[in-house]
Amino acid sequence: MGRVSWGVLGLCVLVVGFAAYVRLAPETAARWRLSGEEMAALAPGDYAQPGGFRAVRPYEGDWAAVEAVVLGTPRTRALANWGAERLYVTRSAFWGFPDYTTVRLAGGRLDIYGRLRFGRSDLGVNRGRILGWLARLKL
Repeated sequence: MGRVSWGVLGLCVLVVGFAAYVRLAPETAARWRLSGEEMAALAPGDYAQPGGFRAVRPYEGDWAAVEAVVLGTPRTRALANWGAERLYVTRSAFWGFPDYTTVRLAGGRLDIYGRLRFGRSDLGVNRGRILGWLARLKL
């Protein structure tokens, strides 16, 4: 086998290994849990966050409507439920990169905080997803 063949094989092993790591890395819900103070600290509005996006809105609806919208998103599933706070994971279509979204419904407000796990920039994906959810909820 020539140098080029070994190089291509090595590259393929790296790509497959990376893809496996991204898809199979453990999902520890407690790592993504935020305290009530962290989730209640902001006034209603939109907030760009490093590697994510956060939106706070007044909301008098119930969990059923919120969860129907969130779980209606492709490749999204519930990861944890802590009463007033829930955690969801949404994976990208090709690589399966996970984005973790904490949703808190308490005190007449809906607080949604989506962030990436890998990398530094989500390229606006969390912002787009969260604003889409809010539009479907008519907020």
